[in-house]
Amino acid sequence: MFGFIFRRLLWMIPSFFAVTVVAFVIIQLPPGDFVTSYAADLATSGSPADSATLDALRVRYGLDQPMVVQYLTWVGNAFRGDLGMSFEYRSPVASIIWDRLGMTTLVAFCTLAFVWLVAFPVGIFSAVKQYSIGDYAVTFLSFLGMATPSFLLALVVMYLSVEFLGYSVGGLFSPEQVNAPWSWAKVIDLLGHLWIPVVVLGVAGIAALVRIMRANLLDELGKPYVETGRAKGLPEATLILRYPTRVALNPFISTVGWVLPVLVSGDVIVSSVLSLPTSGPILIQALKTQDMYLGGALIMFQCVLVLIGTLLSDILLAFVDPRIRYDN
Repeated sequence: MFGFIFRRLLWMIPSFFAVTVVAFVIIQLPPGDFVTSYAADLATSGSPADSATLDALRVRYGLDQPMVVQYLTWVGNAFRGDLGMSFEYRSPVASIIWDRLGMTTLVAFCTLAFVWLVAFPVGIFSAVKQYSIGDYAVTFLSFLGMATPSFLLALVVMYLSVEFLGYSVGGLFSPEQVNAPWSWAKVIDLLGHLWIPVVVLGVAGIAALVRIMRANLLDELGKPYVETGRAKGLPEATLILRYPTRVALNPFISTVGWVLPVLVSGDVIVSSVLSLPTSGPILIQALKTQDMYLGGALIMFQCVLVLIGTLLSDILLAFVDPRIRYDN
């Protein structure tokens, strides 16, 4: 196991540099740069900037340098903890990400807990009660949840909340609590708004994990060791939860690989629709305005967290599933 972890850590080093190259190239792919987008915005507002001013901005932001020089400067500064300045927000990229990280983490972990708490028992029920009315109902709802786009579900929930519950669901706080200091009233207000993005973001994950859990558990329920347990007189609930369910838990452990990237990005489109104070909307804005340092940092963090999350998933699987061993 230690040899496997060491080899994976070594492979993460070239993977990290490859990720930084991909992140930087992605943000540079659209034609033009931030100054081009800035000039277009000025022209739209009726006050176009002259070419000398635009050239001075390119020199100021280092956009006049070749792409290779810009990349090496960015990576070198990143190793020193300096992710650069955001062109759009006129502030350090690290502070912008840090300001949004708290709420992003809260939404992501609450969504993960909601997905696991619902998908785990529902998947077991669907497998144990195979071909029953309940199983058919769960299957239908799972397919419906997987087929419904999250942003469409967000719009429906927003409409129902305004129409029948009588309050707006934009953001995570009521207007009067947005800038208020933390108190019990603000926490209660947060909980009153938090359930909406958690449900919207969790529906697709629940639907997918229920189907995976059902399929994996059905594979295990037909194996000889389950019949042997029944023959020895083990209670059905104890037998199912202690043995086949433990093996079928692999998909839940594997979700660690995508949970960590969600901590940075969240669901970008849903966050924009619901006006959530997470990092998703600022990623979209950075890509639209070609704010390369902010957009590149967010994309890079997502890719790096995929590497870390995948490593954690592999290690946890080795402890949970006795069939997995990293021996020579």
